[in-house]
Amino acid sequence: MTGSERLRIPHGGCVVVGDGRKVLVLRNLGHPLAPDLHVEEVFRAPPNPTTREQGCDKPPRVVQDGRRSAIAQTDWHDLGEHRFVEAVVSGLERMGTRITALALVAPPRTLADLRQGLPDRLRQAVFAEVDKDLTKHTVPEIQHLLCGMPG
Repeated sequence: MTGSERLRIPHGGCVVVGDGRKVLVLRNLGHPLAPDLHVEEVFRAPPNPTTREQGCDKPPRVVQDGRRSAIAQTDWHDLGEHRFVEAVVSGLERMGTRITALALVAPPRTLADLRQGLPDRLRQAVFAEVDKDLTKHTVPEIQHLLCGMPG
């Protein structure tokens, strides 16, 4: 979707707007040309401090061929965001057949996690993907930014 394109959300279709900390599931109760988005579900991640705050020690070192090197430390913060997206996908699965059309709106990394985690039935329902972070916007602002329609 480019800046001049406008998303046409089918009546009853859902828009998932999220990042690694918060996801909104919005449903269009209006017409594709005159959308009326309403919050159907909100997912919030548990507290996820930075890796530095979660880490407990220096990265381990290994000796290989007489050379010492550090092993890359696990990015606990990143891992927490991936787990949150997995929980969101499970929540979408529980919504079941109520999702017939689905648009995904998220920053690129979260968008990739969502796309990868969706089961086939939901993947087939995806009609649009938008790589933007709109989670800090209100629902009327999201509606305007995606569809060009006032909320």
